[in-house]
This record gives sequence, C-alpha cells and structure tokens, in this order.
Amino acid sequence: MTTPTLDTVDRLAGLRADDDVFHLRRRRPVTREQLQASSDALFAPLDDSEFALTERLLVAAFATRATADDATAAHYAALAAEADASRAAIVAAEASAAATAGPFGTYAEEGLRGESTDGRRYEPALAARDALGERLTAALAHAHLLTARPRESGAAALDRLLDAGWSVDGIVTLSQLVSFLAFQQRVAAGLRVLSEASAPALEEVPA
Repeated sequence: MTTPTLDTVDRLAGLRADDDVFHLRRRRPVTREQLQASSDALFAPLDDSEFALTERLLVAAFATRATADDATAAHYAALAAEADASRAAIVAAEASAAATAGPFGTYAEEGLRGESTDGRRYEPALAARDALGERLTAALAHAHLLTARPRESGAAALDRLLDAGWSVDGIVTLSQLVSFLAFQQRVAAGLRVLSEASAPALEEVPA
C-alpha cells in the first residue's frame, strides 16, 4: 500500500499520514492541489528573472515572522537561511522588530474613516538598507504594508517599488507572494488547532 504523501501545508501544520485531519484534507482534493500548485509556482518558478527565488524566500521569512512566530515562519526562516544565511539573519532581526498583530490603517473613504486604527509602521533600519540593498528593503516594507496596513496600499506604495528597481511583473509576483503566504499561514494554523483538538478526543475512545 502506498504511503500518502505530505504536502507543504501538511508539514506546516504538523500533520501525519495517520491523522484524522490529514485524511479530512483529502476529501477536498482540488482545493488541496490548487494550494500546493500555488506554492510550487511561487517557490519553484520556471522563471525567476524578475523576482529571484532567494529574494522570495527572504521576503517570505520576513512576512511570516512579522505576523506570527509559528511553524510557517520557522519553515521559511530555515529556507531563507539555507539560501543566504547572512541576509536571512538580517531579515529575521527586521521581522522581529516589525512584528505586529494588525491589520491597522486609515480608510480613504469618508464614511469609513471613523473605523480607522493606528498601529506599527515599518521602516527598514539604515543598517538593513546598507546590507540588503534598496530593492530588497523596499520589498520588505511593501510586504509589511500589505499584511499590517493593507488599506493604505496604493499608487504611492507601488511607485516606491518602481523607484527601488522593481518591474511591474516583479511587483505583481511580490504582491501575490505576500497574499499567498497570509492565506497559507492561516490555513496551517487552523489545521494545527483542529489536529490538537482532535487528538484528546481520539485518546478517550475505548480501544
């Protein structure tokens, strides 16, 4: 009998092939396969000329750690360190300094301005700018904006990326990456909770 294969979300959620939650995921094969396909497209791209794989891993390590210190953050931190240990260490320090629950921000629509909230803003440290370069630090700042202050993203934020040397295609992929990571992180966290909740119930079932 073939052993079921763990995909990326299974590993991030700490699932095993004998877990109920592992088999529950297999009841929605299309959803599971599409999620893995998105991961493969972003982290095993056919062409990374506009957004290099190492940059993607560094941004992923930053974005996931800036929102939560969990298994997903640890996963991308390890991959980033493997790809570029020196820059990964700087990114990790920046992410820890920028960590926030969020989201915050100011609504542009007049009718919603009363619901605006303020919170942490991220500006890369000068030492980080010198070590990582303007292009990567601009990407980190944009990732933080999209995760912590999404309602403030707009033309000015895109102009900052263009000024830092990002192409339009690169910006699209960067935005897709940050959006995907937020979703993947939430899915993995939810599955971990389900798995932990189901384990005691199973232990109470008589043999």
